Amino acid sequence: MAHPKRRQSKSRKNKRRTHLKIKEPLLVKCSLTNQKHLYHNAYWHEEKLFYRGKKVLKKK
Repeated sequence: MAHPKRRQSKSRKNKRRTHLKIKEPLLVKCSLTNQKHLYHNAYWHEEKLFYRGKKVLKKK
């Protein structure tokens, strides 16, 4: 098993960990219903399911 010859500094460790952040969910406003929803996800609005600006399903 490989062992480092020298100890890594705190700044070097922190630079490596900068990519481990929580990202905001990508929200988009629909042009048809003016509802905010998750990008690439279908969403319900007034008993209808919308995806990419089109009605996909209607609740009975």
